[in-house]
Amino acid sequence: MTSLSPYRLVRPAPPTAVRLVPDPAQQAVLDHSGGPLLVLAGPGTGKTTTLVEAVARRVESGTPAERVLVLTFSRKAAAELRQRITARLGAPTAGPSAWTFHAFCYALVREHQPKDAYAEPLRLLSGPEQDVALRELLRGSLDLGRPWPEALRAALTTRGLAEEVRALLSRAREVGLDPDQLAALAHREGREDWGALAAFYAEYLDVLDAQGALDYAELVHRAVLVAEDRAAAMQDRYDAVFVDEYQDTDPAQERLLQALAGGGRDLVVVGDPDQAVYAFRGAEVEGILEFRDRFPTADGRPAPSVALATCRRSGSALLEVSRRVATGIPLKPSLQHLRDLKSAKTAAGTVEAHTHPSAGAEAEAVADLLRREHLEHGTRWSDMAVLVRS
Repeated sequence: MTSLSPYRLVRPAPPTAVRLVPDPAQQAVLDHSGGPLLVLAGPGTGKTTTLVEAVARRVESGTPAERVLVLTFSRKAAAELRQRITARLGAPTAGPSAWTFHAFCYALVREHQPKDAYAEPLRLLSGPEQDVALRELLRGSLDLGRPWPEALRAALTTRGLAEEVRALLSRAREVGLDPDQLAALAHREGREDWGALAAFYAEYLDVLDAQGALDYAELVHRAVLVAEDRAAAMQDRYDAVFVDEYQDTDPAQERLLQALAGGGRDLVVVGDPDQAVYAFRGAEVEGILEFRDRFPTADGRPAPSVALATCRRSGSALLEVSRRVATGIPLKPSLQHLRDLKSAKTAAGTVEAHTHPSAGAEAEAVADLLRREHLEHGTRWSDMAVLVRS
């Protein structure tokens, strides 16, 4: 007779209501009463906590919760924002609506989709599903004798080319290019491969449309068209829009925000250009660097900005090292003050650098370090982290 496992599933405790005790920079964000605002926030400066408090105070000041829209970039982050805002307000509400960009776009497209257009709801393709669809269409186009440049023909059935095609088509949609515009760009730049892919792009969209499916780039593109076509109604729906991790936006998402909250309306974006890591997905750090000019106030002046300057996560030693690393990242002189952070921790912390002869030796050394920290100092496993490049 086997004994029962001692492990059991435990529901995580809900977040507790915490009212922010703001520093002067955070207070400036909370005092912002309307119009565009750029909040520059380095690591550990409490940008999400500040955003949650700003949303809660906006609701407490009389703005209906359902008229406040909060956007971020991952499902986990959106769920955490909803939980923290609800806990901060002290009671479940119908809002504020915290969405990922893609979830919001899907809801918007579904809301305005012609009722007789599709028998089933639109199906959103994952990255691997999109790769499979592209490989099948590329192979089929080769079988049907579609003319392809010689440089591409030999690679049409490979996974690598499908991934490259997906990246190109996604970037084209993110900057608003349709197949005809991509063909015109290919002709202007003398790119025979882009011209062939522009014709393939039109076929790809037709096939997905017939299947009632769309990819992520097409989803945001269609949402932008809906929002721009109904800009007045969309702007009337929300009194305030908040965006977390704004450095990760791409041009299509910026167009969506222009339709939702452009023209000097209430738009608060929070981010750190030094943490922009999604360029491979089409994100452009210029979005946050140029935000003040791209989203001016109602009277045409550049949007105001606030920089959070107190780091509550890292001691002074680690903070100094991170600031040295950040200086290697190009940044406009007008934003250099973003990197002038002060630590709120009394312990300075330590920073060590180790080199190892192989990846295996490196992994073994890291594992040994973690075990020693846990056994000798009692540090919980959940209080330690390992960051890797890939």
